[in-house]
Amino acid sequence: MNDATPIVRRGRKFDQVLDGARDVFMADGFEGASVDDIARAAGVSKATLYSYFPDKRLLFMEVANSECARQSQDAIDNIDMNAAPQEVLCQAGKHFLRFITSKFGQQVFRICVAESDRFPEIGRAFYKSGPERMRAEMGEYFEAAVSRGDLKIDDYTLAADQFGELCKADIWPRLMFGVIDSVTDEDIDRVVDSAVKTFLARYGA
Repeated sequence: MNDATPIVRRGRKFDQVLDGARDVFMADGFEGASVDDIARAAGVSKATLYSYFPDKRLLFMEVANSECARQSQDAIDNIDMNAAPQEVLCQAGKHFLRFITSKFGQQVFRICVAESDRFPEIGRAFYKSGPERMRAEMGEYFEAAVSRGDLKIDDYTLAADQFGELCKADIWPRLMFGVIDSVTDEDIDRVVDSAVKTFLARYGA
């Protein structure tokens, strides 16, 4: 494999390939997804697939980036940012934790870490499409909440990072190190509810 990451080419069937790949990766994961299955699901030839994505890793990361952007937009569209902080934070935290603890979310993280030395641009692209976007959106929410008198925060970006880390407590490290195989909705509710209480104890107006 070359040291340089190949450039992803965009064209008429790009979205079609991406949609097919998303379905296969979601069902089979990165290792289990074959190029044949992806081409079949996308309704294109293997030659067409390779013309867009010469490396399966690149295709997976393109799907990951678009999925993270979609998840972020879905959260923005479905959370009432004018609601009370406890409600906004609970919804945002649970949406975030469900995604990063999903099979797909775990695979994205592990691939980014595994490839970070050889292909740092992959991790950077994922960070911009997911964590950085959430950080910015939460920062904007905190600024608006402070102006309404709902919260007392000086550093919006730091507060956004702190909230994200609180939501990962207990579950995330144990999942990443293989101590547990999966999490339940009850696990997520327990961690996020506690994260929100802790955060508001520090930043509540």
